Amino acid sequence: MIARRTFIVTSATATATATAAGFGGISGQPAAAAEGVGSAQPRRDEDFVDFLTTAADARATAVLDGYDGNITELRDQGKARAAARGLRTLTSVYVHAASRHHHDGALLGPLKELADALADEQFDDGLWDQGAVHSPPDTAFSIVDLNIAHALLDKDGERATAKLRSTVERILRKAGLGLANGGVHTANHRWLVCAALSRIHRRWPDPSYPRRIDAWLAEGIDQLSGGEYSERSPTYSAVVTNPALLTIARFHDRRDLYAHVRDNLTASLYVTEPNGEVESVHSRRQDQATPRHLPEFWLQYRELAIRDGNATFAGVAALLRERGAGQTFGETPLGDRLAEVLDRPELARELPAVKAPPTDFEHHDDSCRLVRVRRGERTATIFGGTDLPETHAISSGLSTNPTFFKMRKGAAILDSLRLAPQFFSLGPFRSEGLDRRGDAWRLHAEVRAAFHQPLPRRHRREDGLYPLTDDGRFWSAMDFPHRPKEHRALRTEILVRETDGGGWELSFEVTESAVPLALELCFRRGGELSGDGLEAVAGAKDTYQLVSGEASYTVGDDWITFGPGNGKGGKQPAVVEPGERYTWMNGSLTPDGIRVLVTGRSPLRYRMKLH
Repeated sequence: MIARRTFIVTSATATATATAAGFGGISGQPAAAAEGVGSAQPRRDEDFVDFLTTAADARATAVLDGYDGNITELRDQGKARAAARGLRTLTSVYVHAASRHHHDGALLGPLKELADALADEQFDDGLWDQGAVHSPPDTAFSIVDLNIAHALLDKDGERATAKLRSTVERILRKAGLGLANGGVHTANHRWLVCAALSRIHRRWPDPSYPRRIDAWLAEGIDQLSGGEYSERSPTYSAVVTNPALLTIARFHDRRDLYAHVRDNLTASLYVTEPNGEVESVHSRRQDQATPRHLPEFWLQYRELAIRDGNATFAGVAALLRERGAGQTFGETPLGDRLAEVLDRPELARELPAVKAPPTDFEHHDDSCRLVRVRRGERTATIFGGTDLPETHAISSGLSTNPTFFKMRKGAAILDSLRLAPQFFSLGPFRSEGLDRRGDAWRLHAEVRAAFHQPLPRRHRREDGLYPLTDDGRFWSAMDFPHRPKEHRALRTEILVRETDGGGWELSFEVTESAVPLALELCFRRGGELSGDGLEAVAGAKDTYQLVSGEASYTVGDDWITFGPGNGKGGKQPAVVEPGERYTWMNGSLTPDGIRVLVTGRSPLRYRMKLH
């Protein structure tokens, strides 16, 4: 298919230019001058380009094998995203001269089928469904992909793709109106819609597009002081927001937005595990209980490393290249990235000087009430920032994960440590704050429940029909707000200290009420438990109670030793109470893994060591 190894230089704006030695910059300027990094022509990172090309070729084969399923999904369910991404991926290898699929006529049929299906299923308002009826934000994901594909095909300019380009152009033009008038669901959707509109406007200007972009941007970028965005989602929403802001910065002349992405990528350095997983216990989105991975940010780190000369960001990009194709890439397969580099040829430049990312630190993000500690291959997370104390609700869009401590020693991973008292079915301990106390980090909470007294005379009704109200635990037609109350309380304080040798000591004090409680440790599957004081918990798979002494969890040459056990008995059952908010909905808070319970009864003072 190919006779030479060259790199097709393109840009979604069709204004970037290239020279034989360098790559297109911004607004037609030479790249180095546009970015302010000197007058010398930048060199291409041949290894990086070849790596992505190989991955894209393999990915294109997978797309060809399954694109008919994407079309079926589009026609039957209205979901356009997979079809649009497949079209983008096939386009990237078709136009790229170094690909074994370069100008391969076998791709033209699938490309046409995908484009025709997307055009046929597009509603009159320019939108698709993608799980939500006529959804502007879900449409925007696909429009960004199709805009990149169209720009690549247009730059390539081959006669054989003329009808394909016309179809994709018709889709893009039609979508503009829907995106410029439609609404969104979540915070990050605003920036995604702006990114899609800014790309369309650059090619086919319409005054309604910049007006809509400016209206969304006028709300302000929702970034917290620690660098996370308001959804506190280091992967699920940041991987949408960061590329969107970078696109708006380029196409809508908002260079101030680079600072937001820079701050977010800096924050990500401190929540990244040695194996590339990204800590997300503090998230308000779906990733608060699901591991995601650093390669989702690869091109963002690479872009700002090149733009700023940031050695640490360059170090992250270099590390991800070194780890190769075998690492976990998350939702975006490695081969899908080639299109972005073809669209932004500056990304193919050689990286600046490299500095290794930080591997020894204690980092406190007060805006998320999160502490991250790393000592080489050992890491720990302390979290006290769920939204429950303020909202008294468990809901999508809130931080609700009750895990307050996590640690890793190489391959031995404690994914979760939780405290579950049986107190009026209010559920696990969720801290009301996180602050420094001497050499320790302090987590604390006071929860209260009420017994209600008779209504005062002035609030009584002869018909007995009182308002349906919430007492903080449940609803009833009792007019709770006007009743005198007799409260019960449970106070919890946890002090978390790092000990010599990379271990941890957690001191628990639970007071005010006498209730059973259980500390739940959940270890990542793949290792083995050992310890004379371990007893299997009847009826609970992969669950044990540590009754006495210490126990260890071992994976290969790595281990975490923990304890001591705290006895057993009827007054301290091996039960984890998830709370009525979950049990009423038949929900579950049980984490996946190998669980060990340490039980007790308040008032309780207990000290756990992990090393």
